Amino acid sequence: MTKVTWPTRKETTVSTIMVFIMVFLASVFFLAVDGIFAWGVRMIFGLGS
Repeated sequence: MTKVTWPTRKETTVSTIMVFIMVFLASVFFLAVDGIFAWGVRMIFGLGS
């Protein structure tokens, strides 16, 4: 355990914030891609209004 280098509080905080930002960006990306695919399927099959 003496050779383990533990992250500082600041490093942990920055890493956590970056994870939340990346999760948010990924969810927005997949929401957009899903909307585009749904629109494409509606256009191809003529479903919806």
